[in-house]
Amino acid sequence: MHAIVINAQGGPEVLEYAEHPDPAPGPGEVLIDVAASGVNFIDVYHRSGTYPLSLPSPIGSEGAGTVAAVGAGVQDVAVGDTVAWVNVLGSYADKAVVPADRVVPVPDGVPAELAAAALLQGLTAHFLTHSVHEVKQGDVMLVHAAAGGMGQLLTQLGKLKGATVLATVSSDAKEKLAREAGADEVFRYDGFAEAVREVVPKGVDVVYDGVGATTFDGSLAALRTRGLMVLYGAASGPVPPIDPQVLNRNGSLYLTRPSLVHFVAERDELLWRAADLFGWLAAGELTINISERYPLAEAGRAHEDLQARRTTGKLLLIP
Repeated sequence: MHAIVINAQGGPEVLEYAEHPDPAPGPGEVLIDVAASGVNFIDVYHRSGTYPLSLPSPIGSEGAGTVAAVGAGVQDVAVGDTVAWVNVLGSYADKAVVPADRVVPVPDGVPAELAAAALLQGLTAHFLTHSVHEVKQGDVMLVHAAAGGMGQLLTQLGKLKGATVLATVSSDAKEKLAREAGADEVFRYDGFAEAVREVVPKGVDVVYDGVGATTFDGSLAALRTRGLMVLYGAASGPVPPIDPQVLNRNGSLYLTRPSLVHFVAERDELLWRAADLFGWLAAGELTINISERYPLAEAGRAHEDLQARRTTGKLLLIP
């Protein structure tokens, strides 16, 4: 098999494409012929050292494909099933071994490539809008980087649940994408907090901020009294330590930094979120913009494009 393995953490050049022995599933595991692997910022964090790994290490934590073999004790997954997974390293490969209790079934109406493109960001958008803050009819939410994969999903789910969605983007082309996803108002990053207050004088109910350092202060300023700041990523860099009094001065605000792993730890919760996600996709209620497909060997180029914000949707690696 071919796979990407890193022997050091650093820039895209550490992503080494090479042949490796074919893996075999152990007890409770399944072997999957990978159809596609999603490229995400968490992969960049793993590669760069923001999230330390024991080296050498496989990389890639989202994928979909066909089950080729099952290990001892596996009962709910069978050879030939189309499945998808997240939060298990090793998806940047032709073949992947994944714990059976971490894979989710992909229904017939959802192609494997679409499942790989949708799962990590889709499950994240689900828990952000259903659990961290249960978006409801009449809510006003602010979504940063609304033209990106996560931003488009958050916008669509907000509209499905009856919210007004305000969005930030960096260009006219990206504004078009945000509006196509359903955004009601779209702003550039410069002065966005003031622009939001002009539209919603009391402030928004919730901010979904995956940008981090450059938007954090403005996000707090855009919130209503007792509003919720959801910091789910740091594309522009980590947010410096914050004095809790800042939350008090801005109106007794709430601040949370959630991660998907804590919202799919139980299998029942994982299956619930995945079933909702694939149901919306199959029904055409949710769309995924696959921006680029790269050969597996060009994972470094995919990382460069993602970090440089040259893309406006999901990136996939195809073995």
